[in-house]
Amino acid sequence: MGARDALSHLASSSSGLSTAEASKRLLQYGPNTIHTHQFTVFSLLLGQFKNPILILLTVAAIASGLLGDAGNASVIGGILVLSVTLSLVTEFRAEKASADLQKRTTHRATVIRDGQPQQLDVTKLVPGDIVRLSLGAVIPADLRLISTDGFECDESIITGESMPVEKAAESDDVAANCALMGTVVRAGSATGLVIRTGGQTEFGAIAQGLSKRIPETDFQMGLRKFSVFLLRLALGMCVVVIGASAILHHNLIDAVLFALALAVGMTPQLLPAVVSTALALGSRQLAKDGVLVKRLASIEDLGDMDVLITDKTGTLTLGAVAFNSAVAFGKANPVALGLLATDVDYANAAKSTVGMNPLDAALWGSSQGKAAFDSKAKKLGSLAFDHNRRIASALVETDGLCLLVSKGSPEEVISRCIGVTEAQTSQLSALYQAGRRVIAVATREMPQGTISVTATDESGLTLQGFLAFTDPIKPEVQKSLEALANLGIEVKIATGDSAEVAATVCKLVGLSVGKVLTGTQIDNLTDAQLATAAAEASVFARVSPEQKARILRALRSDGKAVGFLGDGVNDAIALHDADVGISVDSATDVAKDAADIVLLEKDLGVLATGVRQGRRVFQNTMKYVLMGTAGDFGNMVSAAIGGVILPFLPMAP
Repeated sequence: MGARDALSHLASSSSGLSTAEASKRLLQYGPNTIHTHQFTVFSLLLGQFKNPILILLTVAAIASGLLGDAGNASVIGGILVLSVTLSLVTEFRAEKASADLQKRTTHRATVIRDGQPQQLDVTKLVPGDIVRLSLGAVIPADLRLISTDGFECDESIITGESMPVEKAAESDDVAANCALMGTVVRAGSATGLVIRTGGQTEFGAIAQGLSKRIPETDFQMGLRKFSVFLLRLALGMCVVVIGASAILHHNLIDAVLFALALAVGMTPQLLPAVVSTALALGSRQLAKDGVLVKRLASIEDLGDMDVLITDKTGTLTLGAVAFNSAVAFGKANPVALGLLATDVDYANAAKSTVGMNPLDAALWGSSQGKAAFDSKAKKLGSLAFDHNRRIASALVETDGLCLLVSKGSPEEVISRCIGVTEAQTSQLSALYQAGRRVIAVATREMPQGTISVTATDESGLTLQGFLAFTDPIKPEVQKSLEALANLGIEVKIATGDSAEVAATVCKLVGLSVGKVLTGTQIDNLTDAQLATAAAEASVFARVSPEQKARILRALRSDGKAVGFLGDGVNDAIALHDADVGISVDSATDVAKDAADIVLLEKDLGVLATGVRQGRRVFQNTMKYVLMGTAGDFGNMVSAAIGGVILPFLPMAP
C-alpha cells in the first residue's frame, strides 16, 4: 500500500485531521502509549533475596530450625520478615513513584492538525495524523512516509543493527518507506502518516515482553561488595568458632548455634530497607524541587558527582536565540540565502516556525527574515544538516538561476569556499569576540537542469556573508555556578560553538577559562593523553557526539564521578556513558530517554539543589552502615575470641 492509498484508507489528507476527528479517533484507538515500566509485588519480593545479608539471615534461620532451636529460628525469622516487609513496602512505593514521575516526562511531536503544524504530546497521536520528522526526533508511532529528504533512521532498538537505515517515500519496499515507533532520526527530514499507535506498533509488540535490566550504579556496587565482605567474614568466623569448639571438645550443636548468632549479630540486618527508604524519600523531595528521578539508584551518583560537563546554550544562556545582524560580502542578501538553505517547505515556514531548530526559527521569525523572504524561489533538492558535516544545503531556482545555497558552521563552510579574504575571517573573529553565534552562508551556481544535490557538490563555494545571533546570559547563572563550586563540583563546557564564543560566554558568567580543547585537537590525542588534557581543560569546543563520550570516558578513567547535562540528539551517547546523565523536560526525546535524571527547568541552581539532596541520601545511608557495623563488628569479634579461649561459650544464641 503506497502513501496515497494509506491516506485514502485512513480517511486523511496532506492537511491532516481536524481536531474534532482526531478526538473521535483518540476515543476509538486509545492514547499512543506503551507501559514498559512494569513491576509486581512478587518480582520485588524475589529481588529482596539477592542481597547477601538477607541470604545469610535466611540460612541462619533454616539452620537453627533444623538443629532444633525453634526460639533462635523464630527470632532470626522475625528479623528477616521485618526487614523484607519494610524493604518491600518501601521499594513498591518507590517504584510506583518512579513510574508516576516518568509519566511527567512528556514527548512532543510536530503534527498537522486543521491544516496547520502544531506541537502535540505524542500520546494524543491517532492513525491518520500527519507528522513532520527532523534530525534527532524519536519516531512517535508507526508511520508510512509521504515525503523524505536524505532521511535515515537508527533502528537498532528494533533490529539490533547499529548502522542507520536509509528511507525513501517512493520506495516499493515496505521496510524502506515506513518509519517505526521508537527509532531515531539520524539524518534528514520527512513527513509521515500515522498508521499504528500504542500497543499496535512493532515496538509495542516487542515492549510487552521486555523487562528493562537497569545496570548497577557505583554506590549499589559498593554496597553489594560490602555485604559480600561481611558475609565472607561471618562465614570465616563461623568456621573458626566451630573448629575451635571441636578441638576444645565443646558441644558442637551449641557451637553451631553460637556461630550462627555471631554471623547474624555482625550484619546490619535492616540495610536493604534503610537504602530503599532513603532513596524513596529522596526522590519525593527532589520531585518537589523540580528534579525527576528516572532511576532511584542514580540519586547517590548525583550526590557523588565531582565534575559536571554541560552545554552552553540554555544552561549559561537563556536559550532564547534571536537574530541579531547580517554581514554581507556581495550583492546577495545573506538573510534571504539563509532562508533558502533551511530544510523546510518555504510556504509553510513563512507562516509558522513550529518544529524548526532555534536558529532557523529565529531567522524566519525575525523582521529581517520576513522582509527578505523570496516567495518565488523554488526548491529542487536539499541536503539536511548533520553533526559530522555541520552544513545544510538546498538546490534552488531563483531569478532564473540554479543555485546551491549552503549554510552552517563558519569553519566548515569556509573550508569549502574559494577566495576567502583575511578581512572576512577578521570579521568572523570580531563576531566571535562579541559572543555571537554565527552561521556562514555560501553559494555556488549549478548547471541548468540540475535536479539533485550531493555532499560532493558542497565545494568550490563563494562566501556570501555571516548571520549573527544573540543568546542572552542567564541573570542568576553566576550564583548557580558558585553554588556548584561550593559543593566541590568542577563545571566544564562542551559545545558545538567555536572556542572563541564559548570562552567569551564563560568570562561573562565568571567561569574560569583555562585550557580550551577543540574537536580537531581531541582527534589527535591518544586516550591516555586525552585523560590528562581533559582534566586540565575547562572548555571543549566544536566537539562531536563521539568526542563528548570520549571526554567523559577519559575523565572517568581518572577516578572522577562525572555528570553530563545535555538536551540534544548529539548528547545522547554522552548521557548514556556518564555516571549520571541529566537532561531537561524541554530536551529532545532521545536525550530524555537516555538520561537518568530530568530537570523540569534547565537551571544549574536546580541541579545544585539536587546534588545536595543526593548527598543527604548518601550520608543518611552511610550513617546507618557505619554506626551499625562498627558496634556489631566489635561485639561479635570479642564474643568469638571469648568462645575460642574460654572453656565455655560466652553467649547463648
